[in-house]
Amino acid sequence: MSNTLVPQGAHLTRRLVQLYAGLALYGASSALLVVAGLGLEPWGVLHQGIAERTGISIGVVSIIIGAIVLLLWIPLRQRPGLGTVSNVFAVGIAMDGTLALVPEVHGLVARAGVMAAGIVLNGVATGLYISARFGPGPRDGLMTGLHRRTGRSIRLVRTAIEIAVVVTGFLLGGSLGVGTVLYALAIGPLAQVFLRVFAIPGESAPSAGTSAPRRSILRR
Repeated sequence: MSNTLVPQGAHLTRRLVQLYAGLALYGASSALLVVAGLGLEPWGVLHQGIAERTGISIGVVSIIIGAIVLLLWIPLRQRPGLGTVSNVFAVGIAMDGTLALVPEVHGLVARAGVMAAGIVLNGVATGLYISARFGPGPRDGLMTGLHRRTGRSIRLVRTAIEIAVVVTGFLLGGSLGVGTVLYALAIGPLAQVFLRVFAIPGESAPSAGTSAPRRSILRR
């Protein structure tokens, strides 16, 4: 039986396209959750809370927080990849760009539809950029770094980080609601599906719990 070999250059091009398309869509999906106004993903709650307090756009806040989190990789001895650095800037830029283009939505039904679209699009984005395998996002690396340094389980570290982020964001004025709960319930299954859809030919698809061998994922 013969195998069809895809040139490495073709793989690299596809991986780069997936990386930046995924990051752009991630920013757009986060913006849709903001427009819906029914609750954001955990880190989005923090970003919005800081944006409300400072007057800085939520996309710029996302970039600043991403950069700060990336600095925390230094004592954790994490090594960033192209995807890590790109994540810091691309998601925030795409988020502010989308918010500038998408009009306000009125009515509960319309807002619920926008929220659902944002959650599904976030799953698509996650499948795209994680399957590209250019390294985890800064927030993902914080989780895996703490897991390695403390010896605590990924589940415990992830839960502790997200609770701290959500509570802090909520106290600062971030939007916590049904969208936050639905996002938490849906993103895992959605990521699992789209990781398989966007797997690079010739490579095994990462599971919903991995962005690379032995790597666990959080959103962004």
